[in-house]
Amino acid sequence: MKILGIESSCDETAAAVVQDGRLLLSSVVNSQIDIHAVYGGVVPEVAARSHIEVINPVINQALSDAKLTWDDIDAIAVSYAPGLIGSLLVGTLAARTLAILKNKPLYPIHHVESHVYANFLTETANGIWNMEYGNSGSVPIANSQIPIATPSVPIFPVLALIVSGGHSQLVLFRDHGDYELLGQTQDDAVGEAFDKVAKILGLAYPGGPSISRAALNGSPTKYKLPKSKLSGKYDFSFSGLKTAVLRAVQHETGVDFTFPSTGLAQRLNDVQRADFAASFQRTAIETLVDKTERAFYDFDAKSVVIAGGVAANAELRRILSQRIPIHIDYAPSDLCTDNAAMVASMGYYYSLKNQPINPYELEVVPSLSMSK
Repeated sequence: MKILGIESSCDETAAAVVQDGRLLLSSVVNSQIDIHAVYGGVVPEVAARSHIEVINPVINQALSDAKLTWDDIDAIAVSYAPGLIGSLLVGTLAARTLAILKNKPLYPIHHVESHVYANFLTETANGIWNMEYGNSGSVPIANSQIPIATPSVPIFPVLALIVSGGHSQLVLFRDHGDYELLGQTQDDAVGEAFDKVAKILGLAYPGGPSISRAALNGSPTKYKLPKSKLSGKYDFSFSGLKTAVLRAVQHETGVDFTFPSTGLAQRLNDVQRADFAASFQRTAIETLVDKTERAFYDFDAKSVVIAGGVAANAELRRILSQRIPIHIDYAPSDLCTDNAAMVASMGYYYSLKNQPINPYELEVVPSLSMSK
């Protein structure tokens, strides 16, 4: 069964074709990072307008890369929640229209849940797995294709750590569609904390990659930063950590708490900046891994996966692999950030248990959580 996936929940316009939930036939991502970097974050109105400009070319490119026509597509899957309302509307309108015109079943997909399904994509048509895509445009960079070992399909029960700019959650999947939300952030998502700390340190947006690069030259033990203690056994909190970094930078640069965060970066030298990046990254990652390790033993998970943009963080992968006593397959970094391949993969498994939605009735739900 060949599924066309469409993703537009935030600032990536993406389309992909996946066969039987596992075989990746094509994946096209048009990123807006360069556009929003000027503002230091995603501007919803700008994001929606950019989606409108490229949604059709991206879909056509996905079909072309897969060497398929609409006659070969069995169904369409599209992210309808959660996300920015304007962005979601562009993707769902395209999916609804195509479902009607091409007479294809349409499946609504929860964007956050679909991140987990990047880990179910275990095969590619050309045998090359780790394909990195450029920050803009819709064509893969051919010379960055690197062969790596074929990953294995996760075995249920699966413990999923979903971490991104908007979400930080621990979810136990007992089967496809059968999951329990164990814990989540009570304030900032970890990716959001990375972005805010990066801004304090004067590092580029998005903050995750910038902090990871800076941390390579820093000491992760230079600054002692706190880990939040919460009543929820598997819940997270990163607001306090972000504030602790702010206060530590203010102290290190000789100013008091009234000094604005926007003026701190120019008072830091490169050594201090790297040490703060490394210390923050270590504390944030240990917070995530501590809760994941506890849930792994409490629920006797057979597989552990990390999903979402922060799942591309090399230090998170390294520490998690040290602490969890089973082999963990990690999705390629381009499948950790927002993409349509994960949407198409989940669409296949969703279709096995659910009827398609009437395309005239599909509505977006910008703030839908994974709570049941």
